[in-house]
Amino acid sequence: MSIKHFLFWLPMILIAFGNATLRELVLIKHFNEFRSHQLSTVTLMLLCTIYVWLVFPHLSIQNAKQSLLIGFAWVLLTMAFEFSLGRLTNKSWEFLFRDYNLFAGRLWLVFLVSLFLLPYLFYMFRGKQP
Repeated sequence: MSIKHFLFWLPMILIAFGNATLRELVLIKHFNEFRSHQLSTVTLMLLCTIYVWLVFPHLSIQNAKQSLLIGFAWVLLTMAFEFSLGRLTNKSWEFLFRDYNLFAGRLWLVFLVSLFLLPYLFYMFRGKQP
């Protein structure tokens, strides 16, 4: 992964904060906290999919392996950011890991898997960029 791929990850932080704002201002008024988080995770997946689709031509992905490495790096960056911000805001480890429990209906792992696969899927569907 190059610095360019890192720089294309950065706007996803803004997308995530915008999505969280939407959740807190709109979804939480109509749904409980649990359902709001589920819906928010789905909207984040959609927003990131649109974003990656838009920037994909600029990623200059050369092969499938590179696309998977980029996705993996984006997941690691996302998790590092999430845990760092969580700890800086005094969230407990228990609270931070709560969203990783698929058996409790939490969907954060589904988002991380989608983030990992997005560069690969667009590489496969849109083909190698010139």
